[in-house]
Amino acid sequence: MTTLQTRRSFIKSAAALSLFSIVPRHVLGKGFLAPSDQLTKGIIGLGGMGRGHIPYAGTRVVALCDVDETHLKQGLELAGGAGIKTFKDYRELIQLPEVDIVHIATPPHWHGLMAIDAARAGKDIWCEKPMTRTIGEGKRVKEAVEQYGRMFRLNTWFRFESTFYGMKTTVRPIKKLVESGLLGWPLKVTVSKHTGFDWKFYWVGKTNLEKQPVPSELDYNAWLGPAPYKPYNAHRVHGTFRGYWDYDGGGLGDMGQHYLDPIQYFLGKDNESPISVEIDAPQQHPEAVGTWRRIEYTYADGCKIILDGEGKDEGIPYIEGPKGKLYPEFKSDIPDLKKKLDAFPDPSPQVTDFLESVRERKPFALNEQNGYRSCTLINMGIVALRLGRSLKFDPDRQEFIDDEAANRLMDQPMRAPWVMGS
Repeated sequence: MTTLQTRRSFIKSAAALSLFSIVPRHVLGKGFLAPSDQLTKGIIGLGGMGRGHIPYAGTRVVALCDVDETHLKQGLELAGGAGIKTFKDYRELIQLPEVDIVHIATPPHWHGLMAIDAARAGKDIWCEKPMTRTIGEGKRVKEAVEQYGRMFRLNTWFRFESTFYGMKTTVRPIKKLVESGLLGWPLKVTVSKHTGFDWKFYWVGKTNLEKQPVPSELDYNAWLGPAPYKPYNAHRVHGTFRGYWDYDGGGLGDMGQHYLDPIQYFLGKDNESPISVEIDAPQQHPEAVGTWRRIEYTYADGCKIILDGEGKDEGIPYIEGPKGKLYPEFKSDIPDLKKKLDAFPDPSPQVTDFLESVRERKPFALNEQNGYRSCTLINMGIVALRLGRSLKFDPDRQEFIDDEAANRLMDQPMRAPWVMGS
């Protein structure tokens, strides 16, 4: 029990009275709905994303976890305080019988471990992007979610809702256009500032970090967890951790699944991976993430996804096929495009309400299966970027071809005592 819990010991009786509204449904029986019709949630990581998702319709926060006491206090205040359990060690939170959903909002170097442990503990999982920091971790998360029969949501939503950046539409009409065949096949998709995207190259690391005193409110060793030990510097943690390979992959890690998962979806590649990734970038620092000029993925059927970091070419199409092009704001060189699309069927429906997924045990629209594939896109690019060379990939074996150094980066060693299980 933490200090925060002790301070609120006087509310134990009141918390006990609310027990019936927070008992998990798998205990009370199939089809049971609590009087409040709310699922319960425990949040791990209370930085910007963790605190931002405390209020979520249909859920009640019953537990919070963070290794930074300041973040934990801020999260507790936002969540209402009374009756909410607090922890520094996530393993205590995931064992709580009253938690239905575990929301993982930590830096990505923790995502794999926490998701697997939560699945093993019988929890459904809501995970921030990127799904995992390496391809190997993603594979193990996918296997664990399947093994333990859990529901999994990756928190990037553009394949099924919200206006998709520069297109001024959701992805659904783009999916319909691709499935119609009006653009032809294969297709080339370019992700550039000229097609409405920002690769956020301010997420770069510093190469001259000096050792600093660890703030008293932060358990830095626990923050590092499975990552290699490096002396503390404020730029490594919290808002700027994305600039270091040990924890994330810069703008590619931050925005990659937001941008590329919808492309995977409308290209129909949820069960495929590319056969190659080509890189054009400055030499990267071994610890600090840098920028890149171009990353190009190619699938076996000739489809390509191009990540344009320089943004040199103005007026380029977002999607280009042998029969037509689609530009930002859903403009095309195909005459009467919207009228022609009316003759084609809409894309298949998806489960886009995670609470429905949890209650009905139906896979969420972006789950451990397709999320693993789109995260593999990100991590293929990161491996090529770190090594500074283009790579061939076996989409069936899910490994790089004849490249030992690349395959080593698929499963990076973890600092003792942390071990990636399944």
